[in-house]
Amino acid sequence: MNDNADQQRTTDAGPSAHTSVSASYAAHQLAQAYRTALTHDDPATRTRAGERGKRWRAVLAGMADGSLRIGSRTPVAELPAWVTPEVVRGGFATGAASAGGPLEPYERKLARTFGVEADRAALFAYGLGEDGLAWLDGLLESGRYHVAVPEEAALLTVAWLVRRGQVEEAAELVGELGPFAGRLRFLPRPAAHPRPDADAVHRRTAGDAGAALALRGPNEAIESQREALTVWQPFADELLALWLETAEHAETGDVLARVPDEDWYRRAAALLSRYEELAATHHRCAKRRGPKSNLGIMRGALDETVAARTLTPRRLGLLRHAVASAVRKRGLPGSTRHGELRAAQAQQAARPSHHALAQLVIRRLARLPQEAGVTDLAPLLAPVDAGEERDTGLPAGAELPPAVRKVVGPVLSAPVEVLVERGVVPSAEVLAELVPQLVAAASAQAYPEGALRSLADANYRAFRTRRSLLLLNLQHQVRIDELPWVRALLPHRSASAGQAPARQTLDRVAALAVTGFPATLLPNPLIRELSFLARESALDAPLVEELAADIFEGTFSRKYVAAAGVAARLLGGSLYERYYGIDYAAVGELAPGEGKAGGESTAAFAQLCARRAGGEGGGWSVAANGKVIEQAQILTTHNLAVLVHSAGLESAWEDLARRTFARTCRIVRQVPGNPRALRKVKDAAYAWRQLVFFLSLCDKAARERVLAWLDEETAAHPPEVARRLAPAVAGLRHTAAGGSFGADGTAGPGARRFLGWSTRGHWLLAGPDAGAAH
Repeated sequence: MNDNADQQRTTDAGPSAHTSVSASYAAHQLAQAYRTALTHDDPATRTRAGERGKRWRAVLAGMADGSLRIGSRTPVAELPAWVTPEVVRGGFATGAASAGGPLEPYERKLARTFGVEADRAALFAYGLGEDGLAWLDGLLESGRYHVAVPEEAALLTVAWLVRRGQVEEAAELVGELGPFAGRLRFLPRPAAHPRPDADAVHRRTAGDAGAALALRGPNEAIESQREALTVWQPFADELLALWLETAEHAETGDVLARVPDEDWYRRAAALLSRYEELAATHHRCAKRRGPKSNLGIMRGALDETVAARTLTPRRLGLLRHAVASAVRKRGLPGSTRHGELRAAQAQQAARPSHHALAQLVIRRLARLPQEAGVTDLAPLLAPVDAGEERDTGLPAGAELPPAVRKVVGPVLSAPVEVLVERGVVPSAEVLAELVPQLVAAASAQAYPEGALRSLADANYRAFRTRRSLLLLNLQHQVRIDELPWVRALLPHRSASAGQAPARQTLDRVAALAVTGFPATLLPNPLIRELSFLARESALDAPLVEELAADIFEGTFSRKYVAAAGVAARLLGGSLYERYYGIDYAAVGELAPGEGKAGGESTAAFAQLCARRAGGEGGGWSVAANGKVIEQAQILTTHNLAVLVHSAGLESAWEDLARRTFARTCRIVRQVPGNPRALRKVKDAAYAWRQLVFFLSLCDKAARERVLAWLDEETAAHPPEVARRLAPAVAGLRHTAAGGSFGADGTAGPGARRFLGWSTRGHWLLAGPDAGAAH
């Protein structure tokens, strides 16, 4: 069982023909983190940015003193490859271990329970004693544990080996772990419940959702409005009514036309005292009660009147204007108009705040297992009931707002197909986050008994949270069977027993990814899982990753050549071959064979990609690299041919072609005025490539129906979409009719081959007056 899939920042490459990594990226990330830490409005965001800045400082310090080797699969000299490194954005290791750092709360609790010192070495030693092994054995039997990082499965593995009488193998494993016993946590986290049904997956646990809701403080704008409606407007009404007692004609606001009596002054002084009490405890509406507001003017005049028994002419004029304005806007206090307005505002203010309702949902979530999803969301999303009204003061029947429901939605635990259908999984990237849960369950079937399967499942899930490193020189990421505790269990694994579950999961995930999210590149984490399943299925399926243009050196591994060979067998003589000007017969000849070394094949493939991209020499640039990588994606179809030809994927190709073109139109619609327009052009070109692929698998009648329908779809979008896509549509129809493009990618006036990367301005971004050959 191995796992040699490269990931996003892992390349068959390195940065621009260099063998080292520049510190400029890390310095830029550090500057961004500190800028956020210093300037962001939200204190929690500032705190997180500060912590992120500390990690980037560690990266830069390690690069400067040589203690970090960025680009190596063992970036921290003192740690073996199997130790899970702390990795920040871009694949940079910080020098810390994910299983290291201060003791976790669960470790401190275990130390108290075991009666040992709160120290990792002491916990490790206890786990190897008779009582510790019995405790670990109980966890294995019950399944009530959680593994957050792979290291936390290590002592569970020791306990399983001891139980099977394999003391020598257990001792060998302990010997490999021992040097790190005081630094890394090797004990699992006890859980209240075993892991639920393996077929059900979830994006968030109940604990995750509760923590996310807890981070949401009250909405200041809404709470300010609530304070105004419940505190300051009623006070302003009392103040207005008091002043109107001194008016001859209330409608005109001629206050102080009558001289107030002593009772009026007494009540005025009491009202001013109450204002001070209210202002001391209600701080949100300072502007609303400022000296220039109607409330501020009336209160200031009252203060002066009580103190001096008179007002200056200017102050009196301001007061009468404020009173008249308030009466004109809302009506006289006690009038029908005024009463209806205040009743509506009181009803609005009585509505529970989003924050209060979020706190209610936190209470509901707290009663559930915190490490799992939830199979039925209805109780979590139900309106406030009578019991909750008594406990919280929230009105019974109050509905949860969409903002709170949105946080709870990802907690749903159900088959992944259900989550896609309900929109809980909105993209291939999110699907890739969930698929390891399915792959873990399938892979675990290769082990002979339940406790070991659960352990293998937990370890795989944790391993897949390991962030990929930036690697150079064709290195691969650490494989799961390089972990000492996984390697110790390999003799108990039956590859044949795992083949059928792996193949079923492969078929399921591949179909869901391609048909659920057409027009989208399969993300690297998803390719990694599909590759693992293919190997577990004993299936030769050379799936390839998307390479990063900024660290590409111009070389490809053998699987790219193999994937292009699969595409050649599937697409020779097809519309796809004609549209992209491919000689698939020649591509098929690149595969290593008798008398031809693998290195020769990969070099020939790289040269072919470079020629197709427009040259083999010239200076280095990200865009030039991108053009070469795009040609590799075209030649290999970026995994579509492998999934169809090698993995047996079948679908309604005509429907997929239509959905893909509709998605392309939506992407192009986002181009005008977009600060990242070039990114959208590349996304549209990737989608277009899938359109051509799906059309190539359609029969002639279906293909002609789709080609005739394209104008109908573009007409459903703004005219800009049809104008921008017109050259691509014309080029597609031209090649579908048997035509071909010239060396410059054009075919007569107004017809172009649609590619994404360009070292010059892209024709899709040209204005309406630009020529077709732009």
